[in-house]
Amino acid sequence: MKNLFKYAAEHWKSLIAIIAILFIQAYCDLSLPAYTSDIVNVGIQQGGIEDQIPEAVSAEEMGKLLLFIPEEEQETVLDAYDTDSSTYDKEAYVLKDSVSENEEQMEELADILAGPMMLTSGFESGSDMTKQIEDQLKANLPAQIMSDDMTVFDILEMLPAEQKEVLLDEMEKQMEDLPDTILEQAAVSYVGGAYEDLGIDMDDIQIHYLLITGGKMVSLAFLGMAASVLVGFLASRVGAATGRDLRGNVFRKVVGFSNNEFDHFSTASLITRSTNDIQQIQLIIVMLLRIVLYAPILAIGGIIQVFQTNVSMSWIIGLAVVLIALVILVLFLVAMPKFRILQTLVDKVNLVMREILTGLSVIRAFSTQKHEEERFDDANRMLTKTNLFVNRAMTFMMPVMMLIMNGVSVLIMWNGAHGIDEGQMQVGDMMAFIQYTMQIIMGFLMLCMLSIMLPRAAVAADRVEEVLSSKTVIHDPEQPKGFSGEKKGMLVFDHVSFKYPGADENVLHDITFTAKPGQTTAVIGSTGSGKSTLVNLIPRFYDVSEGSITLDGVDIRDVSQHELREKLGYVPQKGLLFSGDIASNIMFGNPDGSESEMIEAAEIAQAVEFIDAKPDGYHSHIAQGGSNVSGGQKQRLSIARAVAKHPEVFIFDDSFSALDFKTDVTLRKALKKRTKDSTVLIVAQRISTILNAEQIIVLDDGRVAGIGTHQELLKNCEVYQQIAASQLSESELAAGMQTSYSGEEVPSHA
Repeated sequence: MKNLFKYAAEHWKSLIAIIAILFIQAYCDLSLPAYTSDIVNVGIQQGGIEDQIPEAVSAEEMGKLLLFIPEEEQETVLDAYDTDSSTYDKEAYVLKDSVSENEEQMEELADILAGPMMLTSGFESGSDMTKQIEDQLKANLPAQIMSDDMTVFDILEMLPAEQKEVLLDEMEKQMEDLPDTILEQAAVSYVGGAYEDLGIDMDDIQIHYLLITGGKMVSLAFLGMAASVLVGFLASRVGAATGRDLRGNVFRKVVGFSNNEFDHFSTASLITRSTNDIQQIQLIIVMLLRIVLYAPILAIGGIIQVFQTNVSMSWIIGLAVVLIALVILVLFLVAMPKFRILQTLVDKVNLVMREILTGLSVIRAFSTQKHEEERFDDANRMLTKTNLFVNRAMTFMMPVMMLIMNGVSVLIMWNGAHGIDEGQMQVGDMMAFIQYTMQIIMGFLMLCMLSIMLPRAAVAADRVEEVLSSKTVIHDPEQPKGFSGEKKGMLVFDHVSFKYPGADENVLHDITFTAKPGQTTAVIGSTGSGKSTLVNLIPRFYDVSEGSITLDGVDIRDVSQHELREKLGYVPQKGLLFSGDIASNIMFGNPDGSESEMIEAAEIAQAVEFIDAKPDGYHSHIAQGGSNVSGGQKQRLSIARAVAKHPEVFIFDDSFSALDFKTDVTLRKALKKRTKDSTVLIVAQRISTILNAEQIIVLDDGRVAGIGTHQELLKNCEVYQQIAASQLSESELAAGMQTSYSGEEVPSHA
């Protein structure tokens, strides 16, 4: 998992911008339920009145309020208002601007006026509680002072101050048990009545409030949409850039691999890691930035808003979070191990498919299609079976999450209905609570949905990191030396032994020889004797285990790989061409070379004849791997590629095996003239190819069995004699094959 965040963190500037925009988006999303609640509670139920203290009240109503306010607090109330006789239909008290802007004074006024406004409103409307108080007051008064039109307000005015204070204390005690929401609603209701009493248009207040609040909601919705689009854009850019960088890093790392690393990572696995795995990482980074970062912001913000809305139902949130966490935990425990297996099975399917497609002609020739189909079916079935298991585990998630969401909604409705019935909360509060709860659950649901992809992407990131963090066995020295040029082309093997990494035994044992410029050094031996391994040590595809190899008097391990390989012209055992045209393949090692150099190289390699026969000549298309040319043509173009580079050392690893006898003779004759100042190493199976080499090295089971010319080895090397006897006629053996690279060569009967 840490690798995913490490790759994404490389684009930290974009991450900071994304996080900032996500906070803006979360603010918009979390503000909408509150505005919905306000529209229901204030805009609809309260007629657009949100004040709990009247900004203006008639003198008559103020008098009624003062009846229920203790004398020590009446002055505080009156000081907060100015009298106004001109603005309204009646004489009124108007709240001072200085007071309305002071929160402490407004809170103090709200505490003082809450009870009196409720009582005044109740006595005016004849509520059950105030009716009971009114009946008790009338019962305690003498009948002679009572009249039919006498109101409770008249009675309170008649009461002595001490009796009135006792009565107010009793009323206050009766209201102590009332929920704050009832007092708030009663206050708002009174304010509405006070405004209406002054002749204020209540419909205009309601419409104005709805338009303002609705406008804010629309603005927030558009801002949230813009933030979401911008986050998506930036996340996609970061994901694409991360994929691009990873592919580049993996490619550069793989290009620097030695043969040892290629032995560790199969080609099919490297292809999967460079394509499928990086694609998984790229996709998950986009999801991480759009969902994983946003989900906790949304969930935490929702929890904060929920506690501000109604804490009595917060236990429902806790229950939902615990249930969702359990579901996610179970899914991770069940699915995570399978995702690692899944990537391995993808590698296996790719490997089998690659082998089958590459060797299709051989498969058809041996009629083994049925066997290969079964082999592919086995790998495919294992992949399908694992995929089905993972998908079935994940499909379990959605119905469970929906059950949790619906169950939470039912709990909120049931609990909220009781709260509304008891006056503890309003309808809008319950609606907002449901919306916040759904946002919290959606945050966790997003994380849960992402858990389908996250384990697989984490495995993919680990696999890519395994390639990037792998230590290359072959590396350049910290302070590379340079070639002096004094012994130009002099190649010396000094007691060289080699064993493959992890192997117990050497495959080459104490090899010592010198290859000089202007001479041809040939290596011959039976299959598996170590010929190709020996020449692979020169370009440092592997490093020697013991001894040293020097070129121009410098140990090849002391110079940079680039400088070393600049001096080499390497023709591999299997001719390999690249997609493009013939010209690009010949000039592959010398891209700045001239056309005359290209034609000269083609002439030496005996490739001109078939090149000229093509309609487009040197610009003829070459398919990937050279699949549209023959084996002999591939070898000749590979030789031309080495010749065009003008190297100091030519290495031909059995590079003439696909050539016919006539082409072989002509090519070697032309090559002899071209390489007269260069060191030439030839690995060969056919003695006819190396008859006139100045030095022939005979390998037998990784050891030098003999070194000398053809004539010398025929006399004193038993292994060479056996090879010669298997390829040459008795007359050729007797004559000692006295030939030269002039082309006067006795045909081989091999």
